[in-house]
Amino acid sequence: MGRGRVELKRIENKINRQVTFSKRRNGLLKKAYELSVLCDAEVALIVFSSRGKLYEFGSVGTSKTLERYQHCCYTSQNPNVANHEAQNWYQEMSKLKAKFESLQRSQRHLLGEDLGPLSVKELQQLERQLESALSQARQRKTQLMLDQMEELRKKERRLGEINKQLKEQLEAEGATYRAFQGPSWATTSDGATVAGNSFSLHPLQSHPNMDCEPTLHIGYHQFVPAEAAIVRNPVEEERFMLGWVP
Repeated sequence: MGRGRVELKRIENKINRQVTFSKRRNGLLKKAYELSVLCDAEVALIVFSSRGKLYEFGSVGTSKTLERYQHCCYTSQNPNVANHEAQNWYQEMSKLKAKFESLQRSQRHLLGEDLGPLSVKELQQLERQLESALSQARQRKTQLMLDQMEELRKKERRLGEINKQLKEQLEAEGATYRAFQGPSWATTSDGATVAGNSFSLHPLQSHPNMDCEPTLHIGYHQFVPAEAAIVRNPVEEERFMLGWVP
């Protein structure tokens, strides 16, 4: 006994409706796959459930098949669209070309070239443009120079502070060095070298004509010439010379 014919209408029972959807959906996806394999066809299947859930199948990819579908429909329904679009592109290109040529003429005019065809009014307008551009360029140059001067002033102040710190550090180190340094040496008017903070010389030690015993002089170095170190006796020299006389 064959299966009875099912009336095509919405199934009121929610559970039966969900079961029927699952069975028919799986069968539909299986048939789409079999059709793509057996007939080497490009098949795309899209199914949305009553809850909005998506089920899809694409033999070469659903997106690629949809793009191909749109392209075929767009071309078949509007055969003159390609010509119309080409005309639009040509018009757009013509506008851009005219604008480019106008900009080139303006640039030549600003450089002082091709001024012959211009009228007096156009020349006056060009002169105002040049004056405005020159004023803006001068303002920008002045601003840059002021900024550079301010930077140089800041640099000068920083260098001055560093120099002051180094000077104070040098003075502190010099004072410390002088505190630990020995007595300073000085030269008197008679050629003697004396220590600034050493013992003072006795008057007898500085008298040049007094014969005294050698003493230790602290901080005193007297220069004695080689000729003064030898004491000559005229009587002995005369006896020595007479002894050699025949």
